[in-house]
Amino acid sequence: MRIFLAGASGVVGRRVVPALLGEGHEVVGLARGAGSADRITALGATAVLGDVYNAPALAEIVRAAAPDVVMHQLTDLGSGDRTANAQVRTVGTRNLVDAAKAAGVRRIVAQSISWAYEPGAAPATEDTPLDLAGAPDRLGSVSGVASLETAVSELPEWVVLRYGTLYGPDTWYTAGGLMAQLAAAGTLAATADVTSFLHIDDAASAALAALTWPTGPVNVCDDEPAAGYEWVPAFCASVGAPPPARTDGERTPWARGADNTHARKDLGWLPSRPSWREGFKLG
Repeated sequence: MRIFLAGASGVVGRRVVPALLGEGHEVVGLARGAGSADRITALGATAVLGDVYNAPALAEIVRAAAPDVVMHQLTDLGSGDRTANAQVRTVGTRNLVDAAKAAGVRRIVAQSISWAYEPGAAPATEDTPLDLAGAPDRLGSVSGVASLETAVSELPEWVVLRYGTLYGPDTWYTAGGLMAQLAAAGTLAATADVTSFLHIDDAASAALAALTWPTGPVNVCDDEPAAGYEWVPAFCASVGAPPPARTDGERTPWARGADNTHARKDLGWLPSRPSWREGFKLG
């Protein structure tokens, strides 16, 4: 197939491009600047310059690319600015979906997250509603996710990849990354909050597999949701940080982790790193 990949030079995109090319697909990668274009070209894909915030130009770019599938791996987290990331999900996705529809594209695969679910006792399944009644400081992120997923669902065929918290090279959760810096400073505390993790390479493998998955959202995460009491000390050890402080208290109700049964049992996707326990050590 011919794939138009928005976010081709990003952390996930740089791994998705070789995976797609390795399966014989053609890849046209959207680049915002010359540096990104060079990275995409070096990976073996065709780079096109454009901006998801320029809707008319983006529509023409997608039309000219004539893709079979649009893939959305865009984020804006380089500076840790969640507001900017929410804008990409809301405005950028809207423009990308409109461009895909105008070009007659039937299928889209889009990156989302698995920690936007409403509060509950157990890890969330795909049927769990998003947390649109959450506190204001959370609602901005969740609303961005909801906007993204609603827009994507306008195409005849769509898959939303609700990724777990990404770790591994080039992410926040790696040696030298943002969370490793917090761990080294002693400000990453172990709490009762539950997280589902996903290695960056497994994020790419799911994106490739999703080209043929049925329409719907999919929790893409490892097999072991875990409280911070378990994973934070292991992460600190893996990046050479001192043991963390422990903050006792109740779990934040929405910090429940996600259940990947649908991906494993129904779709046949298995993470190469089934647990963060070994994944942190391997990097």
